[in-house]
Amino acid sequence: MTYDRLVCANCAAPVSEGRCPVCRANRARLQQEGFLGGINPMALIALLAVLIAAVALLAHQTV
Repeated sequence: MTYDRLVCANCAAPVSEGRCPVCRANRARLQQEGFLGGINPMALIALLAVLIAAVALLAHQTV
């Protein structure tokens, strides 16, 4: 999830605005996590399984 959709429980403002110290800390943490930082492990495993299946199907079709 991106921080532009999160609402801070401390100040009830969007986290992306960084109005309070809690917002600023969470915004900094989310920016450090990078592209795949917010995805849960099961989604990563499912993505990996789909990619492996796609490569196997492609390899099977080229033979």
